[in-house]
Amino acid sequence: MTTWAVLMFCILLALAAGQAVLAWRFAATVKRASLRPAEDAPCPRTAVILCLRGPDPFLPACLEAILKQDYPDYDLHIVVDSREDPAWAIAERTLKAHPVGATHASPVLHMAPLANPRRTCGLKCSSLVQVISELDASYEAIALLDADTIPHPTWLRELVAPLADERVAAATGNRWYAPATHSWGSLVRRLWNAAAVVQMYWFRIPWGGTLALKLSVVRRSDLLERWGNALCEDTMLYGVLRSMGYRVAFVPTLMMVNREDCGLGSFYRWVRRQLLTARLYHPAWGLVVGHGLSVSIAQLAGVVALGAAAIVRNGHAAGWLVAGLGLYWGIMAGLLAAIESGVCRSARARGEAVACTRLSDLPRVFAAMCLTQVVYAVALVSAMLLRTVDWRGIRYRVEGAKIRMIEYKPYAGRSASRSDSGSL
Repeated sequence: MTTWAVLMFCILLALAAGQAVLAWRFAATVKRASLRPAEDAPCPRTAVILCLRGPDPFLPACLEAILKQDYPDYDLHIVVDSREDPAWAIAERTLKAHPVGATHASPVLHMAPLANPRRTCGLKCSSLVQVISELDASYEAIALLDADTIPHPTWLRELVAPLADERVAAATGNRWYAPATHSWGSLVRRLWNAAAVVQMYWFRIPWGGTLALKLSVVRRSDLLERWGNALCEDTMLYGVLRSMGYRVAFVPTLMMVNREDCGLGSFYRWVRRQLLTARLYHPAWGLVVGHGLSVSIAQLAGVVALGAAAIVRNGHAAGWLVAGLGLYWGIMAGLLAAIESGVCRSARARGEAVACTRLSDLPRVFAAMCLTQVVYAVALVSAMLLRTVDWRGIRYRVEGAKIRMIEYKPYAGRSASRSDSGSL
């Protein structure tokens, strides 16, 4: 049994080392980032698009922030699920308190209901197709954000700056969860997301909550047709743009802080949907599955073997297993701290206060790591087999790489989970 324990120690150490290399490179990228917003001259005329369904708790703050962008030429296009949706009244109220279009620099507002909720795609994709199809030739770029994103004044400048490179067709940031409360659901989501942003960085998976695209590339591609038959808009972009010879740029200063709380059940449904979009639209899905299952199985095997060693009182085997599991979890905690340090530094540079993990938090963090791995493994297997999925109170049927809306219903109170907040 001691031989198996030594082997398990080596496997855990190898997994930790591999993840450490990738995570450390990402952490260094975020930490070294400095604000380099585009100058006034090359700022392309941009349509900022916000798609809404339901009253997101951050919607007023999001709207107020997007109206105060330090950007010379942009308009705001809002698409709401329907005029009866509570998001419509919230948007109207907020926008009346902050008149737009009053000066040359302030955006012109366009707000409309979703005219045609397509049965073949998600509601956000329907909204994007509606808006982009109506944009005139004066626009050079589009910028997408979700209602749980609160953009700082230079957000749009930073986001479109990489588009000046002719090889770049899209630029993206990512999310970072820092909720005010420390429920198990919020903590698990925070830990899972910290690992997910590293994967998204290396696999070039964009995030639709902060995403800019060259409009000319969108129109030359078949993206609108693809979005008309897709659950989400962002995950497929890497493959489509790569086939056209373009790349997606990551903007490390745009790690956007999300302070929303989340229950464990809501997290499970949310992460399962995130994994489903990777399964449907990203070429690296096999690697995501392989990594997720290998890490989960290795840790589970280590814990089970440790229990067996304790039962038979094999101290040498137990020592190797404790060392392997301890090193693995310790390295993961260190990587979390390294990434968190860079994100906090970037957030504070733009005037946002973000609390970092304290030593007193570590026992709860380690417990949450174990819980995260269990929930993630179950969600990963479920996403591999998933045939129906709920998003914002709407159920979709998965048919190969395509989806079908089973039934459209206007937003109704609590029909949508809080973990779905942010967009259609």
